[in-house]
Amino acid sequence: MSKTSLVAIITLVIILIGVGIKENSSKATNIVLKENSLILAFGDSLTRGFGTESEFSYPQQLHKKTGLEVINSGVNGELSSEGLERLPMLLKHKPDIVILCHGGNDILNKLPSLQLKINLLAMIKMIQESGAQVLLVGVPNFGLFGFDVHEVYEELAGETDILFEDKILTKIEKDNSLKSDYVHPNAKGYEMMADAFIEILQIQNN
Repeated sequence: MSKTSLVAIITLVIILIGVGIKENSSKATNIVLKENSLILAFGDSLTRGFGTESEFSYPQQLHKKTGLEVINSGVNGELSSEGLERLPMLLKHKPDIVILCHGGNDILNKLPSLQLKINLLAMIKMIQESGAQVLLVGVPNFGLFGFDVHEVYEELAGETDILFEDKILTKIEKDNSLKSDYVHPNAKGYEMMADAFIEILQIQNN
């Protein structure tokens, strides 16, 4: 085993302890948000809305459908390591929930899955320590034999007590009529993402 791999494994163990693994805990299926709640949509081009006009990105459609304030903090082409560095600045907005849809560029560039998991775990811990809840979005593997959710996201959902959406991106990626290119949704695809998240989020009137 290389020194780099050993360091990565040790780091992963430390983060897992910090997050607090709950293998057999009952998972929350939704979160109640008030009308003044703030949502931070954090990720890469899938969050930014690449492939369509900005008004049709999922964060913007989520805002239109719910009336909640939604910050679109997606950066095209961003790696999870870059997102990890950028996240603390965004958490200063004190969001109530962060929709975390990140890692697609790591997967497309065939970067180590272990490092992706370490980065995502660090993001989850950072979000939770800020007082916000996490909705993790499962990103497909973008392989030659289908678009099943990458195993890293399944593992994270099983190891942490967070909300998890694991179906919508796989559904979109398998249907070319919902995409603007090989990877990115079109306006209809992004609307379906917003609708999927709305099913998990509940709005409570003040």
